[in-house]
Order: sequence, then C-alpha cells, then structure tokens
Amino acid sequence: MSEMITADLVDLDLSAQTKDAAARALAERMVAKGRVTDLDGFLADVAAREAQMPTGLDGGIGIPHCRSEHVTEPTLAFGRSAAGIDFGAADGPADLIFLIAAPAGADDAHLTILSSLARQLMNDEFTAALRSVGDAASAAALIRGDETPAVGADSSAAVSAAASAEAAAGPNVSTDAGTAGDDGGRPFRIVAVTSCPTGIAHTYMAAESLENAGREAGVELVVETQGSAGFTRLDPAAIADADGVIFAHDVPVREKERFAGKPTVDVGVKAGINKPAQLIADVRAKAERGEVTASAKGDGTPVERTGESGDNYGTKLRKWLMTGVSYMVPFVAAGGLLLALGFAIGGWEINKAPSVMEHFSWTQVDSWGALLFQIGGVAFGFLIPVLAGYIAYGMADRPGLVPGFVGGMIASNIAAGFLGGLVAGLLAGGIVLAIQKIRIPPVLRGIMPVVVIPLISSLIVGFLMFVVVGKPIAEAQKGMTDWLSGLSGTNAILLGVLLGLMMCFDLGGPVNKVAYAFATAGIAVQDPSDSAMKVMAAVMAAGMVPPLGMALATVVRRKLFTPAERENGKAAWVLGASFISEGAIPFAAADPLRVIPASMAGGAVTGALSMAFGATLRAPHGGIFVVPLIGSPFLYLIAIAAGTCVTTALVIALKSMRKQAPGATAAESPEDAARAAEKKEPVAA
Repeated sequence: MSEMITADLVDLDLSAQTKDAAARALAERMVAKGRVTDLDGFLADVAAREAQMPTGLDGGIGIPHCRSEHVTEPTLAFGRSAAGIDFGAADGPADLIFLIAAPAGADDAHLTILSSLARQLMNDEFTAALRSVGDAASAAALIRGDETPAVGADSSAAVSAAASAEAAAGPNVSTDAGTAGDDGGRPFRIVAVTSCPTGIAHTYMAAESLENAGREAGVELVVETQGSAGFTRLDPAAIADADGVIFAHDVPVREKERFAGKPTVDVGVKAGINKPAQLIADVRAKAERGEVTASAKGDGTPVERTGESGDNYGTKLRKWLMTGVSYMVPFVAAGGLLLALGFAIGGWEINKAPSVMEHFSWTQVDSWGALLFQIGGVAFGFLIPVLAGYIAYGMADRPGLVPGFVGGMIASNIAAGFLGGLVAGLLAGGIVLAIQKIRIPPVLRGIMPVVVIPLISSLIVGFLMFVVVGKPIAEAQKGMTDWLSGLSGTNAILLGVLLGLMMCFDLGGPVNKVAYAFATAGIAVQDPSDSAMKVMAAVMAAGMVPPLGMALATVVRRKLFTPAERENGKAAWVLGASFISEGAIPFAAADPLRVIPASMAGGAVTGALSMAFGATLRAPHGGIFVVPLIGSPFLYLIAIAAGTCVTTALVIALKSMRKQAPGATAAESPEDAARAAEKKEPVAA
C-alpha cells in the first residue's frame, strides 16, 4: 500500500484563484503519481460532489473530495494558498486545501485514515502547524502523522495513531463528559449520528466537533459515524438512556427508527461542524419543553426529513411535492398502460363495456380488453389520493398519511383533480405539523400518532376541502383542462417546445418531473381529451432524446468520449428507448455545459414535431415498447429521430471546440487509455 500523501502531492505555494483551478492543480499531481487515471473524469466527480454541498469549512479550510472510478488508490493532495480560495465557507476564503480522492471500492483501512485526518482538521494546533510548515516533505509527514505539531504536541495525536484507535473504538464517546448536571445528578445524555454523501470527511469532522462541544458543555455525548467504511451501531442501551438526539447528515440516517420518541434536532452535516454548541443547546431546550418525534423513518423511504435547517421554504416545498409525485408515478404507469392495452385489445368503445363482474367470457377478446381497462381505471383512481397522501408524508411522516389520503380522495370526488391533490397534501402536512407542536402530557403521547392526530387532522382537512377551498380549486382545474383542450396550431407547437426543454433540463430532476406530472395529470381519467394525449406523447418523446443522443454520439465520434462513457453509451440505447431520461446523467455529470444544452435543443425539436404531427399517447410510460398504442406512430418516431440527431450533432460540435491540454490526446480505445496510464499521462475526456 502506497503512502497516502507524499511531498510530490504537496503545493505550499498554490497559485490557483478559484476552487475549480485549485482542484485541477492538485489533481494533476495525482495524475503524475499514477493515482488518477482520467483527469477530466475525476474532476467531474469532484464537481458533482461540490454541487451537492460546498466543501469550505470555517477556519480557512477547503476539503474538496469524492469517490471516483478514476482513482486507483486513496490519495490526499494538499495545497496552501496565500491569497485564499472561496470554497463556500461562511467565514471567507480557505488557505488550507485538501483534495481527498477515494476509489469507488476503497478498503476500510484507507478510509479510516482519511476519516482520522478529517478529525485532525478540527484541531487548531494541527492546522496552525500546517500554516507554518516550511517544506513539502515536512507537511506531508505532518499530515501522515509521522510528525506531530510543534505546539501542544501532547494534545494532538498523530493521524496514524488516531486511525488505529478509531478502527477499534466503534462509536465515539465524549469520555470526560461525566460532569454532573446543574441538579447534581447524572449529566444530560445525547446520542448523535453524522453522515455525508461520500462519508469521507464531513462525517468525521462533524463527529469531532460535536464531541468537543459536548465536553465543553458537560454533557455525555455518543456519536455514531455512518461513513463509507460502514458504521458500528450505537449501543441500544445508550439510545434508551439518551435525553436527546442530534442528526447531522446529508444522506438518510440508516435505521432511523431506533431513535423514535426522543427530542431530536435534525440538521445538515455542516451545522454539526460549524455550530455544535448551538445544536446541543437546541436539543436540551426541546427536552425541557417535552418535544419528541412522533415516529422515525427507516432507510426504505425516499424522504428522510422535511429539509435541512439551511433550506429555504422553496427547497422544502419542492422536496415535499416530489415525494408525492414519486409515489404517484408507479400508479400512473401501471394504470395508464393497462388502460392503453384495454383500448388496443378491445377497441375504442371498450370504455362503455359493462363490468366484468356482470359479464366476462374467457374466449372473447373484448372481455379481456374490458378486464384490462377496468383494472387500469381502478389503478388510476388512486392517483390523487396517493399524490396528496405522500406529499403530507414528506412533510409530517406517517401521521400525515391519513389526512393526506382523505383530502386527496375528497379532491378526486369533487373533480378538483391534480391541483386539488396538491393543495390537500400540503394542507394535511401543515396541519399535522401544527398539531405536533402542541405540548402534550406524557400520558397522551402514545395515542397521538394513531388516534388523536389522524382524527383531528382528517376532520380539519375534510372541512377545508369540502367547504372552503374545494370549489375554487375544481373551477381552476376545469379552466386548465379547457385551456389545454383549446390549444392548436402555433400554440400547441410552442407548448411542445417548452415541455421538451423542461424534460431535458435536469434529466429526471424536479423540472423534468413537473413536466411529466403535467402530462400525466391530463390523461389521468378514463376518457382523456385529444390535446391531453398529444401532451403526453410530446413529453415521452422528448424524454427519450438525451440518452439516445448521447448513445449515438459515442458511436459517431468515439474519440471525444472516454472508455467509460463509451460503455455508458451502450446502456443509454436501451435506457433511452425505454423512456428513462436518467440514462444521460453520466454524460451530463462529466460535461454539463455541453451535454445539457445539446439535450435541451434536441428535446425542444422533438416536442415541437410531436405536437405538430398530432401524435397521441394514452400510456404514460414505456418508450418504443408502446409505439403500437401511439397515434401516428411513424411520424412520432421521426420526431424522436430528429431530436436525437440534433442532440448528437450539437454535443459533437461543442466537444470538438473544447481546447485540450498541451500534449493530451483523446483516448481512441481502451488500449490507448491503458498505454496513457502506463506513461503517467492524463487521458482527455
């Protein structure tokens, strides 16, 4: 195993002025050492991680990091900037920059060393020594733990020693926090969980920061770090004895249900690093007020919290709405396909067939068509209740389900439709959250989530939907439906362009989902209008374009893509044909400024042509596999092909104009990439 950092990976006079330039300068040292095989691919992974959350920390520290398939072994590069570089920290630029690179399958020992370094960064004497060290070799030795800081060495353990201790310790305990509380009894006890998307740096820095703050506050604090190297569960007895819980995380907390019924503070991982004392004070205040979580989610649900403390209301609202949409989509797909198959088998009059309970013949095709159609109709009947129920669930967890489903069913019954489901879900979630803030005597807490909250919240939501907001929403829904039905000519084509742009903007993200939800809402009835079916056709066609365009580009101009991207291109053919826009994400992550505009251009062309050709679609999913169910299928395929060609041509043109580093050449084949790696040269993406 090579040393994680050497003098060659240290730059004490880092001249870069931006975080991207700093990452490139340090990554080039990794490439020269053979630790990174594809410079641009690795930097794309670093940028993707940076986009999730800025990596600047208070105290003048920047820690860009990622896990990447382009990394051969865990590696650390260090740079010191005299001018400072902005990594998004609240207190200003960073002068100490650590670029941490971990391979996708990094072993636990290396990751433990990296996590121990992250803990050392919370030590002021360690960072002071790095600021004053005079040569690269000494800086590397200090980071490895071969040398200790000259000031206060007794209080600063070497990184290697910390790694050994951490590997054997499991969960981290503030061992000297046994100071008695104000009342002379046992100290206040807190259990905490820290985690971040890569589980390399922020996870352990937050743990160290919380432990230090716990010692200063005189509380007994135990931390479970859920990092990349796995995690050791807290002792159930420690959780049971805890007076409060702190979650400092940016990924779902695993086995979160263990902490149900405790006063809980739930924040992002950077809050655990930057304001641990405040978090401890907050959880103590909640305990004094008797505020506890009514329930806790495990790791099987898509929404683990209502939003980080730093999220604005718009961000939280998007998360809540996307929760409802994500649960609704399978009902849309199943119901829509069953309805479409029913029409395909039984003809366009199948919607007038009697109930299959009254008449069903095993030998008649029409009976099977009616069966499929009626099952699909039942599945479609769940759309609005599921949408509303899971919006409320995203806001208030399981107590929000009952009032959410009740409000959604009312919206469906009064013809308030998709808009009514959105409003019902938000009302239900908000009402449950308001009820949960009421201080309840301990004797009643057990029945709150199963009796009191569902009863009161359902009553309030039902009253509001029936008496107050239901009728105006139903009229707005009817107005939107009439407007859609009236679209024709230029207006329809412009709508197709807009929907195509939205479908390709974030490739399965919130904007994509808004366009998809708009289309599915129009056909979420047993007899959708012709205009609604045109919208559905345009949305699905545009969503197929990005992966198909990238796949074709990897065939037409192979040398513009890395070997990994060419492999992704093979899968993108199938994903695109199946209407899975996410098939283009690997390309967009590596080169967003070229791939996303090219995809949007192709999607806009396809959406416009599909609307102009009058193609219709009753099924909300399926890609080319539901072409027999499409009106004007030949013209529909032409629209998809045209958009695919536009995307391919544009992405090739944009990539061809990219300036390559001197001496760098694009990899013509996997063999070329291997030869370049042997020469310790970067392979251009």
